[in-house]
Amino acid sequence: MLKSRIITAVILLLLLLLILFVLPDAWWAGVVVLLVVQGVLEWSRLSKMSGKNAYIYAGLTLVIMSALVWFDATHTSAERIIPHLLIYAVSALLWLFVVPTWMITGWKPQNQLWLGLVGWAVLIPTGLAMLDLHAINPQPWVLLLLMGLVWVADIGAYFAGRRFGRHKLAPSISPGKTWEGVAGGMAGASVYMLTIGYFSPFAALPLMLLAAWWWVGLAVIGDLFESAIKRQAGVKDSGALLPGHGGLLDRIDALTSTLPLAAMVILFGQLN
Repeated sequence: MLKSRIITAVILLLLLLLILFVLPDAWWAGVVVLLVVQGVLEWSRLSKMSGKNAYIYAGLTLVIMSALVWFDATHTSAERIIPHLLIYAVSALLWLFVVPTWMITGWKPQNQLWLGLVGWAVLIPTGLAMLDLHAINPQPWVLLLLMGLVWVADIGAYFAGRRFGRHKLAPSISPGKTWEGVAGGMAGASVYMLTIGYFSPFAALPLMLLAAWWWVGLAVIGDLFESAIKRQAGVKDSGALLPGHGGLLDRIDALTSTLPLAAMVILFGQLN
């Protein structure tokens, strides 16, 4: 299992680097649209949508994402800030208020329309953030740095949880996750940010540490939320797209709760 996870991860990383650094920028936009569509197809399965409804849902998602790409291509960066911030505000509301309340109360909604809207609130801002963060100079290093922080935290949590895990984080949602794993993720993220900060003359190390811990906290929320949705659906993985990893949502769950909020903070800074 671990071997297949590593092989798949290496292949995905090489493909990502190829798309980010070698292929034209338009390729990244196309990949992001496909990722979001694949994500909603997996979400539709977790929401127990029928085949017809799932394809309608995916088709509407394709239209929405294509419209966002077209809007960005036909408007200046200044004109895009406010509309994008409104989309990220939905994501912030979801991750900072709705999802924590959802998990604390153990709510299990069954309405497919509601679950479909939540799926859009999870995935569309994530796709938009991937586009916005990719466009920030020096591109595409900002996006890669932020994604790398999630990956390092995830790796630290995985191995710390396996080696030292004793105290369950949320046994009713995800029995395999432990507080020791969270600590490992925090440690990995801290080393990652301190290393980057050491080589950056503009970095404030205390702020970078706080950002890393805040980032890991958001990532944990995203991870737990997807686990809660899978548990409600009665499945172990969101799909079988990636050998050793499950579905796409199983790999980007932490990105859905982190990238949109990072993009929102950066865009706020551009308002001045």
